[in-house]
Amino acid sequence: MTEEDKDRPRSNEENKDGSGSKTADRTAKAADMTMPEINFATFIASLNASALVNLGIIADPASGTKEKNLPMAKQTIDIMSMLQVKTRGNLDADEESILKSILYDLKLMYVREKG
Repeated sequence: MTEEDKDRPRSNEENKDGSGSKTADRTAKAADMTMPEINFATFIASLNASALVNLGIIADPASGTKEKNLPMAKQTIDIMSMLQVKTRGNLDADEESILKSILYDLKLMYVREKG
């Protein structure tokens, strides 16, 4: 590192040694992870996971804690209900079955949690 380099302002992306930040390192590691194929079933599974986190059924992967956020859970369930209506007649039998089954289960869990 030259004297000129020492005096120049650093971006948030750089450490004092000139290397990338922890954020950049995490981004690079995340890019290396194999992501599942994106299709309707994985999209519904993602919405399901979000609803389960907001219902307090499973832990939030970011914090590791279980916390209820029933308004967010309801919003996710409502989005899935809208998708069911808007995609009617355009899904194959497996996609329709997955959506119907997950939505049914989420609605029951929501009613139970709402008390």
